[in-house]
Amino acid sequence: GCLAPLAVFVEVFQQNDVEITIAEAREPMGLQKRDHIAALCAHPEINARWSERHGRPPGDADIDAMYARTEPMMIAAAGRHADLIPGLLEFQSFAREHNMSIGSCTGYTRKIMEPLIERARQQGYIPDSIVTPDEVPAGRPYPYMCYANAIRMQRYPFEAMLKIGDTVADVEEGLNAGMWTIAVTDTGNEMGLSRHDFERLDPSEQKRRRVAVAQKLLAAGAHYVVDSIADCIALVSEIEVRLKTGDLPAQSIN
Repeated sequence: GCLAPLAVFVEVFQQNDVEITIAEAREPMGLQKRDHIAALCAHPEINARWSERHGRPPGDADIDAMYARTEPMMIAAAGRHADLIPGLLEFQSFAREHNMSIGSCTGYTRKIMEPLIERARQQGYIPDSIVTPDEVPAGRPYPYMCYANAIRMQRYPFEAMLKIGDTVADVEEGLNAGMWTIAVTDTGNEMGLSRHDFERLDPSEQKRRRVAVAQKLLAAGAHYVVDSIADCIALVSEIEVRLKTGDLPAQSIN
């Protein structure tokens, strides 16, 4: 549910006497965290609240100051939300059995990611490459993290690669990289719920929310939308067939 960063964004604005909602904090999710703060500052309603409180709109110095405070807060928050999502290890096993490499992209800096990488390793998830936005010219929606992963893993061409994510920025990143882009509904930012809270929903409410999330991610251009990352396994053979018939990601955007 991308829960770790949300409280941090709300708190760092509160430290500047500006209130933002969880829904507002969630909107730019997937971006590099400074870009996320900048996007929040550009949000018309947040910008108006800031201007009313401080007599001027937020500027670059304000964004930099908030971003500097978020990093230690993010490290602490991320550590509290570091369980692997359902289906990830199943997909990793499938990838290993089929000679597929796994590269990871993120909105977190390398410093924030380091303890998360170790937590993931302890739970059995070990990607072949991990690229953070501070290691490339720009984060999502630009494709540079995908490019860097491909170089590090020595894999090509991009039309034979999958980009799996759960945010609009993930979808845009994959499309910009020329990859088959698969969006996941149940465990991501757009659903916005912990596994426990999602499982407590009535099945009809789960379905209603899935449909709403799927519509948003399809509208962003995702080639496929699935409930769980494990559901991506069934799509690999389908995409292989499409490639053999000359179908390419750039020709197949919904």
